[in-house]
Amino acid sequence: MDIEIRPITYEERPEWVQAAETAFSSVAKEDEVEASLPVIEPDRSFAAIDGGRIVGTSAAVTFRMMVPGGARIPTAGVTMVGVHPTHRRRGINTGMMRVVLEQAAERGEPLAALFASEGAIYGRFGYGLAGLLGEFQAESARMAFVRGYEPSGRVELVSKEEAMPIIDEVYDAAMRPGGVERNAALRDHNFATVGEDKDHPWMYAVHRDDAGTADAYAVYWTKHDWTRSVPAGTITVKECVGATPSGNSDIWRFLFDVDLVATVEAWNRPADEPLLHLLREPRRLRFSVNDGLWVRLMDVIVALEARRYGTDGRLVFEVTDPFRPDNDGRYELVVEGGEGSCTRTDAAADLAGTINVLGATYLGGSSFHQLWWARQVEEHSQGSLERADAMFASSPAPWCVADF
Repeated sequence: MDIEIRPITYEERPEWVQAAETAFSSVAKEDEVEASLPVIEPDRSFAAIDGGRIVGTSAAVTFRMMVPGGARIPTAGVTMVGVHPTHRRRGINTGMMRVVLEQAAERGEPLAALFASEGAIYGRFGYGLAGLLGEFQAESARMAFVRGYEPSGRVELVSKEEAMPIIDEVYDAAMRPGGVERNAALRDHNFATVGEDKDHPWMYAVHRDDAGTADAYAVYWTKHDWTRSVPAGTITVKECVGATPSGNSDIWRFLFDVDLVATVEAWNRPADEPLLHLLREPRRLRFSVNDGLWVRLMDVIVALEARRYGTDGRLVFEVTDPFRPDNDGRYELVVEGGEGSCTRTDAAADLAGTINVLGATYLGGSSFHQLWWARQVEEHSQGSLERADAMFASSPAPWCVADF
């Protein structure tokens, strides 16, 4: 039987959410389904139908992503991609990815981005590893800060209702390349206490500077452990964001100093985690990194002209895009005063690679040299790797706090 791929209707949203969970061999609880409904955009949510049943899903969330230089550009946040175990290896996933990207192109979105359940899936669809994701399991008792650190301001514990507008303000002020604008629906979904989180007593901590301005927040819960009557609890940090160095340092000092706790663990931290330089014993943080944000350029010219560059120069890229061959060709990027101008060209290429390479390097999280060592880039003119890395360099490292 032929598989039909189409957008869902508004009424199909609950069935579609359950179908997406089935693809991950899970069953969503009723409260989880309800919490998901506000972020679902039916016209951007696709279902693969076989015999009247949904057997595959894919979707995009509409938002803007910050790119180097501070511009925020339209991006398709690809999510909920999955195929039921009964229908794998039939090309359904490829079809689902194709309709999502075709729609993004029609809407004029120059970027698509996602977090991958398995990184091996998305390289063939043109995504490059644009940002690493850090995590740690820290020993609270060994989290002394370097000499010279002095706390300032104060930390308050507030209700969820009080915290939400403060979180919005700090989140936006702290955004860096790779970060996405988070509307109220996506924010509320990120902090929904449903499913596994239903029994977690989330705490909301806000740091205010000496003038009373909120400049950092932390959302966390504590699992208590009294093995042989000795307190050894674990704090799990859902989000911790600082808009200033002092706010960031002080909110972490607060978390490490909570009584009755032996371990503080956090996931989705930036690759350039400042704590590694703030701690006297950074190895006690037990910091590790994995693949995080994956980015795909939908419109090479628009995307390259949207960001800013670390130094002026000229480069010609030869791009191949097997999944969207309209992107194939050579592109000349000329940067003057940090601003780029990009056009198609017949000039000789300085560098050559797939569209994945531009996705990986676009936010400054991966270098052309790294990809050259990984045999993903060919250098056709001497010195072009160094020139490309200098032009695309960006700090701080990419970091997307929001989960989508």
